[in-house]
This record gives sequence, structure tokens and C-alpha cells, in this order.
Amino acid sequence: MTADQPHIGSLSQPDPHISSLTEDQDPKWVKEIRRFKGVKSQFVLWGNIHDVYPIAASNQVSVGPLELYLTQILTDLGYRHFFKLSPFRFQTLVGGGEELDFPRPKPDETVTLNRAAELAAKIVTLKSPAALVVNHGSRLADLCQPELAKFHYELFRLSIESLAKDGRFNLIFWVMDKENDLPAWYSLDNPRVRVLPIPKPGHDVRRKVLLAIGPVIPEYKTLKAEDPKRHWALVNSFVDLTADLFAAELISIVSLAAREGLPFPRLAEAARGYKLGVTENPWAKLDRAVLQDGESRLAAKVIGQDKAVRLSLDIVKRSVYDLSGSQFSPYGQRPKGVLFFAGPTGVGKTELAKGLTELIFGSPENYIRFDMSEFNQPHSDQRLLGAPPGYAGYDVGGELTNAIKQRPFSLVLFDEIEKAHPKIMDVFLQILDDGRLSSGRGETVYFSDAILVFTSNLGVYRQTPDGGREELVNPTMPYEEVNRRITEAIFDFFRYQLSRPEILNRLGPNVVVFDFLRPKVADGVYRKMLANVLLKLKETHKIDLKISEPSLITLGQLVTKNLNMGGRGVGNALEEFFVNPLARELFRLDIKGGQVDCEISLKGDQCLLTLSQSAT
Repeated sequence: MTADQPHIGSLSQPDPHISSLTEDQDPKWVKEIRRFKGVKSQFVLWGNIHDVYPIAASNQVSVGPLELYLTQILTDLGYRHFFKLSPFRFQTLVGGGEELDFPRPKPDETVTLNRAAELAAKIVTLKSPAALVVNHGSRLADLCQPELAKFHYELFRLSIESLAKDGRFNLIFWVMDKENDLPAWYSLDNPRVRVLPIPKPGHDVRRKVLLAIGPVIPEYKTLKAEDPKRHWALVNSFVDLTADLFAAELISIVSLAAREGLPFPRLAEAARGYKLGVTENPWAKLDRAVLQDGESRLAAKVIGQDKAVRLSLDIVKRSVYDLSGSQFSPYGQRPKGVLFFAGPTGVGKTELAKGLTELIFGSPENYIRFDMSEFNQPHSDQRLLGAPPGYAGYDVGGELTNAIKQRPFSLVLFDEIEKAHPKIMDVFLQILDDGRLSSGRGETVYFSDAILVFTSNLGVYRQTPDGGREELVNPTMPYEEVNRRITEAIFDFFRYQLSRPEILNRLGPNVVVFDFLRPKVADGVYRKMLANVLLKLKETHKIDLKISEPSLITLGQLVTKNLNMGGRGVGNALEEFFVNPLARELFRLDIKGGQVDCEISLKGDQCLLTLSQSAT
């Protein structure tokens, strides 16, 4: 434990929730040590070996490293002597004294592996129950290569030749980073060696650690004395929030809370800040006045899609109160919101995502976008997460994990999701379920402060056997029929084509079908686009273009004649029939500023512009 971490002392009164570790509370790997101590002479422990563990007693609780945790476990089993061997150092942890009939190295004495093998042989033959922990076993290959092969053989021989006394062996524990750091021949088919992975701490261990370090947090003791029920509920909620963390990270979170003066009821904020690297909740600081006026703001940007606008705003508003997913768990870590926008092309799906981003962040460009047509290969998930260890570039991380790590408070747009490889769906399933992902480097990133938006054109067209496309919906259908057909196509895609119905369950009622661009709505889209052109002309070149209402109607009828391509089609037509002729006329007349009157007429499919500059 470092100097800035909490110091844990004795408790004045025994806590009924803190007691000596009992067998039913033990992690699986500890239960196996208890069970196999009489038939296995050595154990290989690997995985979460650098964490801290609860060292508990009836009236005192602390945390300590793995070797002290093992000491407590084995003490309960009747072991009396405990030794630790680290590279070049040998240490007596517990026991010793005159009953040991072999000389031990001094604390500052360098110990070679040959000498360590001799000490191990003495320990396994002691009459009193004893255990030796070979710590940092994975580092021996780097530090002691010439002697290592013999050392492995000598301890292998001891594993075979050791004899059990009183139903138990004098044990040797190998503590390794990875299972394969010890030669395969050492444990393979060796009936005396058991390999045990140590996972991240479970619920019981994390709770014991929090109860050990909690008293340093403001209001912890007061709340425990005055409202034990609420105190215990807060303990359990924090334990749930830290399900994916090491016990040592719980100490870091509590240290942050203590230093920043966060009281115990706000400990979840410290956990959030530790995970995301931020100390405040930006969702709670959103401008409420902007959100109150959000529907009119978004409706002005995405015309004719009122249902999608309302649902999107509902998600933002519940995010302010941190209610997303609270029906499943009050302490869940799922994304702030998930939206699935489906419908024809060019009807405002991407535009609404940009509008939401502007509403929340103040800028329409402050969002993360992934074109899923670029992720249609089986290995595409490596672009999102990063290459696995051992492959080129694994230390760089993935595009998605890096983006969320840098901007956890964001809107993430996955465009045309149906074009991604099916393997990518497993990535989305983990995000929707757990709100987190691990990169190729092993770093965990969290999506609990992000809004996810998926867009799709499913159900609009169907591929025909000859390679063509058949329309499934069209603008002549009422919206109810469009909605039904597209929704059915989405469900069929996930259920039968991808065999991922669980993704639909995570999306819930957040699938929003956008309507076609109807003629009444198309006129509003056209006028908005035209206003953008006139504004650009005025701000950039000081040209104030005035168009009469009859000319506006004439141009509108031309550019909205074909609505099959939605708003993008209207924009393309506006560029062809108005922007290009306008640019030609401005060049021809060499207009450099001032008010310009524009009259528009049609000649067949051609748009004729007549410009006249007002006198200044």
C-alpha cells in the first residue's frame, strides 16, 4: 500500500459483515487450495496476482498482497511457517524460530537459484506444516537464465517426491503472470501440480475491501451509525459499480474521494471519475433552457420527422437525470441512450444525429462517426478494438476504443449498420449490455456517458436473384405501412439472417422508422437548403440575393419533382438547376456585392435565371 492510500486500523466494535474468510465466501481458486492441499504438493497461481486482498479478522480488517492473503488462508488450515522467495531474496513471513533445523539467509543476503532450491527442499521436508511462495516467477527467466532450468527441475522433483503429513503437503506456490510462463512439461500430466487462474476480485472480496477502507471517506462512519440500512445499500451499489475493477483500484477510488472531500453517498461519482478520467458529470450541466426548446430546434433541422425528434429528446432528457437503464438496475453502466434510425435514404437520419450533437455539445461536428460499410470483412472488429497481442500494431489500440477513451462524453454514429460484418455485432452486443469494451492492449473503455446512434436502410430495397434491387416501400404508401414493412425487415434481419435476436432486445423500443420525404415536407426542405445558399452568398461575398415568391414556387416545383432520393436528391437538384446557373450568371455579370434581384423561369427542364443588380 502506498503512502497516499488509506491506512486501515482496528475497528472498535466487530462488524457483522466483516469476519474471517469462511469457505463459502472464498473465491473458487482458494476453495481448490483448501480441497487439494492433501493431494497436490504445488500450486501454480496466475492472472490477477498483483492485486490486493482482504486480510480480515473479527475486530480488525486490512488489505494486503497475495502472499499475506495466502498466509491467512493457510493459517486457518493449520500451517505454521510461511516463506517467500523473490528473485535473489528469501524471506520468512510467519513462523521460524528454533524449530527450523536449517540456516536461513539474512534479509539483505543475495540468494542464487541453486541456494533457493536447497531451501525449498528443506521447507517441504519440515515436520511442521509450512509453505513457500515463489513470487515473481515470470521474471526469473529474465534475471536468472543460466540457473533457471536446474531450478525448475529441482522443484519439479520435489513436487513428485514430497510426502503428505497429517493429510496435507508442505506446499510450494508458483506466482506467475501467465500460465505459460512456467514450462509446459512442469505441470502437464503432473498429478502433484495444480494450475489455478486468479480472476479479478468477486463481489464478496470487493465488499470486504470497501468495508476495510471505507472509514476514511467523509460521512461513512456517521451514516453507518445513523442509517445502517442505507449505508449497506450504498456499499452494495458501489460493489456493483466496480465489477470490472481490481481491488487495488477500489483503494484508488476511495483515496480520490477522501482527497476531494466527496462524502460516502457520492462515492459512485468518484468511481465514475476514476473510470472516465473526469471529475464532473457533464450531463448534469446541460443547459435546461436549450433542452426545453429542443423539439423546435431539432424540427427546424430535420423537417417532417416528429416521432424521431421526440424520442431522441426523451433519451437526452432522461440522461440528464441519469435514468437510462435504471429499470434494470439503479447502478447500471449502460450507454446514456441508444437509437436505431431506419428508413429511406436522404430523409434526415444522419442530420438528426448531427442536430442532437449540436443540441448537447454546441457544435454539429462534435460527434464520432463510423461508416460501417468499411467494416464488412471478418477481421474488421480489429479496426474497432485493436489487434490482439502478438499481432502487428496491437499496442496502438482500436479506432472505437481510442475515440471513446479520448471523448467519453460523446455521440457515436454507426452509419448503415447492416453493411458491417456479422462479427461486428458481437462488439455492439457487449457495448449495449455492459457499457464497456476492452481494446487489444487490454485497456477498458466505458460508454456510460455516450449516446449511440445506428442508422440503416433495411427494408427499403431487396436484392433480386439477378443482382438488381426491388423496392419494398415507396412514397405512395402511408407512413403506417412503411413503418410496418421496415420494422418487420429489421426484425427478420437480426433474427434470421444474423441470428442475433438479443440485439433487438437491447434496442428495445428505440427503433425509429423515418418517413419518406412527402411533397408538403419537401417544400420546407427545399426552402431551408435555398436559405443556406443565400446565407453563404451574403456572408462570403456580400451579395444579398432577393428572389420573388413566384420564382421560389417555380424553382421548388422543379427541384422537388422527384423525391425518391429524399433530401439529398432535393439538394442535388437544387445544385443542378439553381446553384450552377447562378454561379455562371454571377461570373458573367461580374457581380461583387450588393443587392441582386433574381427572377426564375422554366424552359422545358432548364431553369433560366435573370439577375439585375439594384442601384447603390
